[in-house]
This record gives sequence, structure tokens and C-alpha cells, in this order.
Amino acid sequence: MDEAAAAIAHLYRRAGFGAGPAELDAATARGYEATVDHLLDLDVADTAADAVAVPPLTQPEPRLPVGAAARKSRLDTLRREGNALVAWWLQRMVVATNPLREKLTLFWHGHFATSLTKVGYPSLMYKQNQLLRALGPGSFEDLAQGVAKDPAMLLWLDAAFDKKGQPNENFARELFELFTLGLGNYTETDVKEAARCFTGWALDRQTGMFTFQPGFHDGGTKTVLGTTGSFGGEDVIHRAVHQPASNRFVVAKVWSHFAWPVTPDDPIVGALVGFYGADLNVRNLMRAVFLHPEFQSPQARTGLVKQPVEYIVGALRALHLPASDSTLPGILTDLGQLPFSPPNVGGWPQNGYWLSTASSYARLRFAASAVQRANLTALDHAAPADRPDAAARLLSVAGWSPSTASALATLAGDSRSLMILALVSPEYVLN
Repeated sequence: MDEAAAAIAHLYRRAGFGAGPAELDAATARGYEATVDHLLDLDVADTAADAVAVPPLTQPEPRLPVGAAARKSRLDTLRREGNALVAWWLQRMVVATNPLREKLTLFWHGHFATSLTKVGYPSLMYKQNQLLRALGPGSFEDLAQGVAKDPAMLLWLDAAFDKKGQPNENFARELFELFTLGLGNYTETDVKEAARCFTGWALDRQTGMFTFQPGFHDGGTKTVLGTTGSFGGEDVIHRAVHQPASNRFVVAKVWSHFAWPVTPDDPIVGALVGFYGADLNVRNLMRAVFLHPEFQSPQARTGLVKQPVEYIVGALRALHLPASDSTLPGILTDLGQLPFSPPNVGGWPQNGYWLSTASSYARLRFAASAVQRANLTALDHAAPADRPDAAARLLSVAGWSPSTASALATLAGDSRSLMILALVSPEYVLN
């Protein structure tokens, strides 16, 4: 693979889930910068992804069912719906014509981490997923304001009924620590005062929607992040996202997810913050990230381990397989990343978190199963000596290391064994 194609293959691995041969050829002919603009054209509907049918999902009931049998039936239904929702999103990722829309939604799902294990209703997780997809490429303030009032988030952080005199600090704390500012950029007093601002926010159990109850709101004067006033929750979010520390925090999170892990004080964050800070536009930031010279550096090309969802979806796209295998939720659970079920409010860690003996076995098990179902005509028609390169092209890998190439060469007579090994190789597992 020449350098121009390798650069675009790297872009598609990070901005999506890898590029198929035809997709890579078209993008290489288009050119790198034009391909960045093409990926960032997120105002165009993705008809293939949108055509994936949403499974039937139970809406929240104002009252829980009475009786052990009824409660068990409800839990069984919600469990089946949860698995169906996972399959729905995986299939969206697999068929998406613009993978960045789904990749960005996955990023925000980890940033504003909310889990079905506590929320309970897949229907609420679906609504949040759609919110992240719709607002994720635009203003970060609009996104943060939307997530703050999202029913799933209200349940997840115990903000479904917050009243004057008994403010719950959970959302205020996570808003500052994990969503907007990072540790060291706020005080405990800021958390306590901000929690007062969010009183009166609630989840309407009849409609399943956010509601504001003025009678339960603390309308007194508060001092938050150095400013004093009779603030409400929206004021706190506005103040937080416009802090200089928030600009660096968000830029660092985006670069860390799409290039390699950095801290907010890294020089590369300083170089990018101007593209984001003026209007908090995520799309402008993403463009600056993808066009930054360091994004194509050796450090960037080997700086991340594929998250399990990226790994599974990338393989399914490369092998032209649907996300209909009933074993996928179990494999993703074994790998440590089941969509809609992050481990905690901090979301999923990176890199070394995904590398273990157990995860290596789970990847091998998935690779063997997927390859067994795949049509490998492209490899079978290639001469045995050319099959390692054909596998690299199929998987959007720029090339193999000498040790991997040697191992693949020993399996050149068996296309399926060769592809299984390619799927668990360091070159493919590294993003």
C-alpha cells in the first residue's frame, strides 16, 4: 500500500471502522483533505444505517407490575430488548455509508457514559443514543445541555427528582469532573452550589420526559466557578463548557480517542484548542484533528488498541457479514465492551485495558466464527503468495511486520486460517 492510501486507510480506521478495498480506492482518488470533508459531511442522511429497523421497545411504566411472575416477565422482556438494541446499533455501524456518524456516537456514549444496568429501559437508552447521534457533531454546549435533561442520564445519576434543601450532588460532580472540566478545575464548593442549581429538575414518570418543577427549585443566590447569581441548571452548564479548562479538556478527550492518549496540558492540545474554543463546534475540532500533521505520525498510527466494538464492527464490515450473530453480545461482554453497558460513569478506559489473555481468546473465538461464515473468494482467487497482501487490503491494514508476514505465509494455502490469523494480528488489533 503506498503512502497516500496508507494515510487514508489510517483515517478510516480512526474516523470509522476501516475502509473496504473499493472504499479505499475511491477515497485515495478523491484525496486526503477531500476525504476528511466527505467524512465530516454529517448533515447528509445515512440511508443505509437509518434503514436498520429499530426493535420494539417497552416504554417506561408509571407503576411497576405487581407480583413476582409479572416482575420476572417484565425483566425478561427488558433483557431481550436490551440485546436487540445492541444488535440494532451494531448493524447500523456495519452498514453505515458514513461511519464517522456512528464512531462519534460511540465516542460520546463513552464520554457521557450511561448504562442500561441502572436505567432499566432500553427505550430510554435508544432515545439517548439518538440524541448523541443528532447533537454529537455540533455545539458541545447544545450536546451537554441535551444530555443533562436526557431521561436516561437523569436516572443514571439519581437526578430524576431533585428538590430544594436536599440537592443531589451526583450530576453536578460528574458534570465537572468527567463531562466538562476534569479534576483540579473546580472545588467542592462549586459542586455543592451547582447541585442547588439543578434542584427542581425531574423525570415525569407519566411521560418519561424531563420536567422542571419550580416549587422544588432553590432560587437563592449561588456562586459557581467564580460567578454569583440566582442560577439554574442551564446556567451552570453554560458556565462550565465556556471555561478555558473545559476547552482543553474536551480537545484532549477527542484527540485521545482518535489519535493517541494525551492530557489537557499537552502541546498538541494547545495547537488545536483554537479550532474549538470560539464556538465549541465539534465538527470543526474533528477536522483540525484529522488534518493535523501529527495525526499521520508513527505515534498516531500505532497509538491506540481497537476497542472491542471497533474490532467487531470492522471485521464484520470487511467480511461483509451482518451483526445478526446471537453470540455477539456475549463476545463483547467477554471483551469488556457491551454497548449501552459501560462499566461506570467514567466510561471505558483505553489501550492496555483491552489486552489480556481472556480478551485474546475472545477475539480468536470471534475471528474463527466470523471467518467460517464469510465469503473469502477474494483470497481464494489470489495466488497463495499474494494472499497475505490480499488479506491486508481486505482489512485496511497498511502492511504486515516481518514476523506477522512470515506467520501468514505459512498459512497461505488455507485462506480461512490465514484470515483468522490476520484478524488477531497486532497490525489489526492496533487501530
